[in-house]
Amino acid sequence: MKNVKLNILVLDVGGTHVKMKCTGQTEEKKFDSGPTLTPQIMVDGVKKLTEGWRYDVISIGCPTPVSKGKLVKEPINLGKGWVGFNFETAFQRPVKIINDASMQALGDYEGGRMLFLGLGTGLGSTLIEEGTLVPLELAHLPYKKSTFEKYVGNKAMEKFGKKKWRKEVIKVLEIFQAALEPEEIVLGGGNAKNLKEIPSACRLAANSNAFIGGFRLWEHPAGKSTAVAKPATTPTRKKK
Repeated sequence: MKNVKLNILVLDVGGTHVKMKCTGQTEEKKFDSGPTLTPQIMVDGVKKLTEGWRYDVISIGCPTPVSKGKLVKEPINLGKGWVGFNFETAFQRPVKIINDASMQALGDYEGGRMLFLGLGTGLGSTLIEEGTLVPLELAHLPYKKSTFEKYVGNKAMEKFGKKKWRKEVIKVLEIFQAALEPEEIVLGGGNAKNLKEIPSACRLAANSNAFIGGFRLWEHPAGKSTAVAKPATTPTRKKK
């Protein structure tokens, strides 16, 4: 039984969409999320879209802090009821839960000390140090009498405009580079594509790599990715 290959369903829960992909399926499916999305609505939506898919286990990336496989805070950009919700009972499958930024970071990791930043509805952040996953919550740290997320999140881009938003992102990258000293910073999330210039120590990653991270949760020891090969999809770099 040790060599039996699991069929894995990966759910990438974000502030805008819930995306899903399964072992053996080339198609990615999704539906809208947002401030009214409760965990039960999410479960019902997933079951509806994945009817006919065969899966043994599930990985869930969720935009909120996760400790020991459990959500510890309600997601800011989603509905209520996530903390304490029994996903294994709801899906009738074994489930592993991880912060959404950590799941993408796991999919993007190529070695060494890497900082992942997700530029989307908010600001996701995770550090991987020699294969060990270290979830971070940089978004809500104080910055300019507010927080980092208030300056580089989606609402900031809408408020300031893309030009000013890009400048703020570069400033934030410089701060995190100096404070955490990563060998590289990987940028993901839906708004990363809006950057025109990428610092030399950074690279853009495909958001679909979150699915790779979800598969790796079951294929490798929890929280460890030292044995993980490079992502199947090669991240692209933008030229200055």
